[in-house]
Amino acid sequence: MPKPDTSETLSIDGHAVRISSPDKPYFTSEVKLSKLDIVKYFLSVAPGALLGIRDRPIVLKRFVDGAEKDPFYQKRAPSDTPEWVRKVTLSFPSGRTADEIVIDNTASLAWIVNLGCMELHPHPVRSGDLDHPDELRIDLDPIPGVPWDHVRRVALEVRALLEEHGLTPFVKTSGSRGMHVNVRIEPRWTFTEVRRAALAVSRAIERRMPGVATSKWWKEERQGVFLDYNQNAKDRTTASAYSVRPLPDARVSAPLRWDEVSTCNAADFTVLTMPARFAALGDPHADMDAHAGSLASILELAARDEAEGLGDAPWPPHFAKQPTEPSRVQPSKAKKSFDTQMAEGFGAQRFRKQAKKIQEGEPEA
Repeated sequence: MPKPDTSETLSIDGHAVRISSPDKPYFTSEVKLSKLDIVKYFLSVAPGALLGIRDRPIVLKRFVDGAEKDPFYQKRAPSDTPEWVRKVTLSFPSGRTADEIVIDNTASLAWIVNLGCMELHPHPVRSGDLDHPDELRIDLDPIPGVPWDHVRRVALEVRALLEEHGLTPFVKTSGSRGMHVNVRIEPRWTFTEVRRAALAVSRAIERRMPGVATSKWWKEERQGVFLDYNQNAKDRTTASAYSVRPLPDARVSAPLRWDEVSTCNAADFTVLTMPARFAALGDPHADMDAHAGSLASILELAARDEAEGLGDAPWPPHFAKQPTEPSRVQPSKAKKSFDTQMAEGFGAQRFRKQAKKIQEGEPEA
């Protein structure tokens, strides 16, 4: 016997958007929220959510079984994509291509939320120019144990640095443990150049806040808040504003005013609290598109680093080895000389015969 159709159809922007299994539980722990609740949340903040994703190809991160089960990523547009939902062909570092979804309006936003996309992952490019990002993304990712206040302090220092270089930064909570500082830029630079600028920002903040901020790619070398420059590499995405994160309290990525940063608490911004905040205050990032700036000054900072011997830093593992990239082996696994390992105390355990010879004064063969 076929199951009864429990779907609901919403009329949005002149389009009929079908919400399948509207009562499916998405959050069941600290809060109780269904799929339809998540759809209604996005409708309540749609102007803000659309600002971060409109006219951008978007990777579908699908929580088809709710926030408490593992999601999967889908780059290619589903075969049953409605004709009123736009697509664009994107190429990847691997050489492959895919037709990805482009969100233009509230109806298409609701349509992807119905697919389980409560965490929105747009690329930093517009559909008309897929090779030149129009956004610099500074992702502040604290290592375990770092206090929230350090994340806030690093965000404020990033703001100061970017403004010194003529840029207008906007800040939001990540919805998880960190913060994102995003900057609209003129679409004149390649992904490689934008990443180079992000690396220069990361290193500059590390110099200003030693022990609090770090640009180190390898986790074993990090201290404090990691400024993840590689989020600006091609094919990398981050959760955009108003995204719902899979935490028990249904926390969201909240755009902030800069005067809120020093006292904000990431746990204050959830699916249940954000609609009222949005209705009362609007979107703090509403005029972001009016502030596209130049990366020229930041790239001069990168050039000074390079002239002083600070070259490239490791790329993500799925990228081809870059010509100027250092070794992609984490420091603790890099090959070391016997003398170095002896000095670190490894000789007697790993090279007993060699160790014994040195201890007895015999020359090393």
